Amino acid sequence: MGAEGVVLADNAGYYATYTTVLLVVLAGAAFAAVAFGANRMLRPTRPTREKLLTYESGVDPVGEGWAQAHVRYYVFAYLYVVFAVDAIYLFPWATVFALPGFGWATLVEMFVFIGFIAVGLLYAWRKGVLVWT
Repeated sequence: MGAEGVVLADNAGYYATYTTVLLVVLAGAAFAAVAFGANRMLRPTRPTREKLLTYESGVDPVGEGWAQAHVRYYVFAYLYVVFAVDAIYLFPWATVFALPGFGWATLVEMFVFIGFIAVGLLYAWRKGVLVWT
C-alpha cells in the first residue's frame, strides 16, 4: 500500500468517528420532531376570540403595541453591564492578589483596568447620562 493509501485509510478512520456524532444529532432531531408532532396531535384546540387576544399582566390591550423607549434606559443598562463585568474581574483578582508571585505588576494592571472603567464613567457623567430627569 502506498503513502496515499495510508492517508486515505487514516482519513476514513478519522471521519468514521463523526458518524457517531451525526447519528446522535439525527436521533435528537427525530425525537424532537416526534415530540412536537405528538403534542400537536394530542392537544385540544378550541380557539376563541378571547384566547386570540394579546394578554399582558392582566390588562386588556389598548391602542397600538408600539412604544418607544428613551435611549437613556439603554445607556443605564450598558453602564450596569460595564460595572458588572468590572466586579467579575475585581473579585477574583482580590482573592489571589495576596498569593506569592502577584506583586506590583498585578497591582498596576488592575489600576489600568480601573482607569478604563473610570474613563467610561467620566464620559457618561460628562454627557449627562447619569442625571435622572
